[in-house]
This record gives sequence, C-alpha cells and structure tokens, in this order.
Amino acid sequence: MPDPAGFYAAHALWIWIALGAALLAVEVASGSGWLLWPAASAVIVAVLAGFAGLGPLPAVLIFAVLTILSTVLARRYLPRRLLQHPGRDINDTTARLIGHYGRVVAAFRGRAGRVFIDGKEWAAELDEGEALEAGERVEVTGVAGAHLRVRAA
Repeated sequence: MPDPAGFYAAHALWIWIALGAALLAVEVASGSGWLLWPAASAVIVAVLAGFAGLGPLPAVLIFAVLTILSTVLARRYLPRRLLQHPGRDINDTTARLIGHYGRVVAAFRGRAGRVFIDGKEWAAELDEGEALEAGERVEVTGVAGAHLRVRAA
C-alpha cells in the first residue's frame, strides 16, 4: 500500500499545481470570479511546498489563510467593474459602437439617414436636429434595434 506522506513529500509541488490548475479550470468554466483567488493561493503554496519543503499540514493552513486573505482583499480593493460582468453580450457589436465617431454617407432627411462607422454603413436616427449633410461627423449615442442613434460631433 502506498504511503500518502511519502507521495506528498516526493510530489508536493505537482499536487498543489494540479489543485491550482483544477480550480482555475472550474473558474474559467463558471466565470464566477470566486475561484481565481484559491487557484492563485494554490500556486503560491506549490512554490513554498516544492522549494521550501513545506509539510502537508502547514501547506493546507497557509493555503486556507492565503485564500481567505486574497478573496477578502480582492473584494474590498479591486474596482467593482473588474469583478462584475457587464449586462451586455460580448458578441453584440452594435452596443460597442456607442461613443464611436463616423461620417454621414447620405444627407439626413426627417431625422433618418445613413452613416459610416467602424468600417460599416448603418441606418441612423438623429437624437437632435432635423438634418445633416453628407460628410459631416457624427457620434453614436445609442442603439435602437438595427438603427444607431447619432448626434452631430
């Protein structure tokens, strides 16, 4: 029967790296943000166990303390926008156009026209004003279905 203590002593570095990799894989699959800190803690413990000869009990205690500290500190000091998922779909290219600038392709009439923004031509509606001439610069202020909402820049 294999000796667990002997196995740990011979492979401590790889055991902790495997744990860190497993935690990171689950984090990537779930995207929760909570398992990133234990994964990083496992890598730190791997280095300590592999190169400083840290035993199993101290390694587990250090892992627990590092996990708690890193999670609490990250939640406390990292900006909220880094920890929260945006409400939009990352594949929604139209939502990413907000704030971009472009040019009027054909003159606007009755608040409707066409603009060239980010390498594509789009149907657009004016936020304010009644008309824009071809070639004028516009800024995207919003998206309404397949139409961009724009204003003169």
